[in-house]
Amino acid sequence: MKTALLAAAMLIAGCASIAPAAKQHFDLEAHRGGRGLAPENTLAAFDNAIDLGVSTLELDIGLTADGVVVISHDTSLNPDHTRDASGNWLAPKSGAAIRTLTLAQLQTYDVGRLNPSSNYGKQFALQRGRDGERIPTLAALFARVQARGAEAATVRFNIETKIDPTRPAETAAPEPMVRALLAEIDKAGMANRVTVQSFDWRTLALVGQLAPQLPRAYLTTPRTLKDSRWTAGLDAASFASVPQMVRAASANAPGAVTWSPAYAGLTPAVIKEAQKLGMKVLPWTVNERADMLRLMDAGADGIITDYPDVLRDLMRERELSLPPPGKSSP
Repeated sequence: MKTALLAAAMLIAGCASIAPAAKQHFDLEAHRGGRGLAPENTLAAFDNAIDLGVSTLELDIGLTADGVVVISHDTSLNPDHTRDASGNWLAPKSGAAIRTLTLAQLQTYDVGRLNPSSNYGKQFALQRGRDGERIPTLAALFARVQARGAEAATVRFNIETKIDPTRPAETAAPEPMVRALLAEIDKAGMANRVTVQSFDWRTLALVGQLAPQLPRAYLTTPRTLKDSRWTAGLDAASFASVPQMVRAASANAPGAVTWSPAYAGLTPAVIKEAQKLGMKVLPWTVNERADMLRLMDAGADGIITDYPDVLRDLMRERELSLPPPGKSSP
């Protein structure tokens, strides 16, 4: 009897040793909705990303003159991808600041195509234009995702507050922007699907105070780390490493924390250090296959990219769990 039980136990152990391991979750984030494929930060881009199958829609927000939260990376209208009501490209350096325009005024501009003669347009020559796209409100994006139902039910949002503390006149101040953002999140019932990210850590401190359970992502570059206006007064020289600095900045609230650094020079050792401190590591904006592979090998928890299709292919090759693709949107 004992012999039979021992044999059965060995058989079970053997089967367990050859059973496939659970597929690792890897956060596939479409930067500005995947601007390498579709017009950045538009509903067309977000629909395309959902159709493709991504974990997270990465986007940026600002406030209009009438206090509406809109999705825009630039604090002013960008002539590289903005046309007026007559279909003419805006002249260089002529774009009005988002905060000086009402939503109605903003909606007169077309942001559905790159200016092919601009350097920016040449950088993303494979982007498929979609004439008639407008700068959307955050509420419109939430409504679009909700309208898509089950096929978009697992998609998350990584929302950047677009504020430059060195140029305070260009945007709304941190508190009104954060309060307006949180109000839209609450109105849509999306708190369990949103991370707030920022280079301006003052906004993340406010999120920690006003919505402490909301996940926060601390964006960094070597430049912003050298200027304490970006890091809510923290001096990088006082910390042994950037992960320790992020840990100190995020200690005011219990929500999940992500460190989101520029990817160049990111090493396995510093990624592991950050993870041991309890945070995820999500580098931006990674567009080359070789860099994606290096960061996957280094242990990153995900990647923000303009080309989610490329990253998805690499995830498939590595047998990582893939976000479900949506059906083709109308």
